Amino acid sequence: MRKFFLLIIVFAGVFMTGRVFAQDNNIDITKTEVIYKTIGDVKLKMHIFDINDRDKTKPAPAVVFFFGGGWVGGNPEQFFPFCRHLAKKGIVAASAEYRIKSRHNTSPFECVADGKTAVRWIRQNAKSMAIDPNKIIAGGGSAGGHVAACTGAVSGFDDKNDDPNISSVPNLMILFNPVIDTSEKGYGHNKLGDRWKEISPLHHVKSGICPTIIFHGTADKTVPIQNQRDFTKLMTEAGNQCQLVEFQDKKHGFFNAPKGVAGKKGNIESYTKTLAEMDNFLCRQGYIAKNCSAKKSCRKNTSPAKCTPGK
Repeated sequence: MRKFFLLIIVFAGVFMTGRVFAQDNNIDITKTEVIYKTIGDVKLKMHIFDINDRDKTKPAPAVVFFFGGGWVGGNPEQFFPFCRHLAKKGIVAASAEYRIKSRHNTSPFECVADGKTAVRWIRQNAKSMAIDPNKIIAGGGSAGGHVAACTGAVSGFDDKNDDPNISSVPNLMILFNPVIDTSEKGYGHNKLGDRWKEISPLHHVKSGICPTIIFHGTADKTVPIQNQRDFTKLMTEAGNQCQLVEFQDKKHGFFNAPKGVAGKKGNIESYTKTLAEMDNFLCRQGYIAKNCSAKKSCRKNTSPAKCTPGK
């Protein structure tokens, strides 16, 4: 039975609204909206999915997703299906707006700054939201994957109005065909010009970057698969955990939910496999407790020790 009612919540001085959705397996998911950042007359929303009657005495992990669209367009609804899926597994899941060129006449640098604010906002409000501040995930697809990757790999570009004493660095990253190399060998070089290297995650790999999983299609003509292979190699050589899950003959955006969103169409088989691999990764990292199948998710570029549940 589907339940709908309007919530009005005052949280940290910001109004949140939402509805409760009765999902399958009898788990009610509350969707709320919060304005997490204001720049002039621009108000950026974060759409948050959580179990309606979750035990708030036990802090939960959290994830924030960033939509794709070449830093120009896109819609946070792209990751609503992923948010609902993870919320049912006990992860507070959010999909965030960020400034883009078509609506705000901004550059990729502002996109990165907003991504860092989003991660920092969740950590800053962790206690009020019953979230574990040491279990925050950044995720995203394409340009949104770039935003997420920059929160974990690229230093600087924090908004001047953010609290520098609160980290904007996530504890895990989940990236879907992300822009990871902004050189001439990757995507976005012409949009960044001489400053391309400043926010090219591939060129900022160092020891200590959080565990990462990447999903990418081998037939992707927008972001070359070789970019991900290079990034994974550098991450591994630096002693970081990085798993690349390649989808044979799949093109850009293959991971999207089957109904499609923001003008994009997905494939049920690819979407289902992506969810399964994502769940296994989160289980191995100790973020979800059920259906952990480490052996099925190990890849040749990931050592057996790094495929141990909870490690």
